Amino acid sequence: MYRFSNTTLGYLNLLTLLASIPLIGAGLWMTHSSSSLCTTSLQTPVVVIGFIILLVSLAGFIGACFHIAVALWLYLVFMFFLILALFGLAIFGLAVTTGGGGHEVPGREYKEYMLRDYSGWLRDKIEEKEYWKMALGCIVGSKACDDIQFWSPLDFLQRDLTPVESGCCKPPTTCMFTGSMVVLDEDCYRWSNDSGLLCYRCDSCKAGVLEQVRRDWHNISVLNIVVVVFLMAVYALGCCAFRNVRRAESEYPHSMHASMSKLHPRWDYHWLRWIRNKREDLY
Repeated sequence: MYRFSNTTLGYLNLLTLLASIPLIGAGLWMTHSSSSLCTTSLQTPVVVIGFIILLVSLAGFIGACFHIAVALWLYLVFMFFLILALFGLAIFGLAVTTGGGGHEVPGREYKEYMLRDYSGWLRDKIEEKEYWKMALGCIVGSKACDDIQFWSPLDFLQRDLTPVESGCCKPPTTCMFTGSMVVLDEDCYRWSNDSGLLCYRCDSCKAGVLEQVRRDWHNISVLNIVVVVFLMAVYALGCCAFRNVRRAESEYPHSMHASMSKLHPRWDYHWLRWIRNKREDLY
């Protein structure tokens, strides 16, 4: 159908334009209401992404619906770089999230995690003082270890643990079976019964945080691949819409109605005509 791409592109960008408004609102709300380091680190990216989606969608909507070639050209340029950025981020995310997964503990439902299992980039990141300080603030602020401190030995045998709970809220399982053997795991000496210390200084705690980050980042990377495929389809529609607008301008260079022919009126022509007829019927 003639101009099908223009109409479809217009509706798609209208939806993303409306979706960007609550996204920006959520980022601004976190700025004023959040006191936890876990969410304050997300404020700036959320707001920036929201404004980028708003501007790009606005350019695409105006260009497709009002047949403005310059707006469509800007839309296609921004979309091209956005697709490249998301694709690169997805590939990088999949590359650095290889490994990990934890180790089974005999007789236990939970797993334990070790720093050596993760990529060098993630290990270097977690060793940075500022990053670890922020991550530790998230753990303490979320009170992840409050319930586990009151578990019985039977609970540790029958119940599962999240990566953070396994690494930060208890000593490594090998520390519980030392007896007369020499303890080789340094985390056994870093563990403390103090509720404010626990195993927060342990390498197992850093590994537990990395496992949670790895899982989340891997899921986001897979989602990015899906989004890139969708954006490529939208980009193809945008190219068709841009070609339609340029063709209309070249066919009717001096006409005030260059973007609308008698055989194929613009997308809003029928709606405006229907509203005008209804108004005439009322009066």
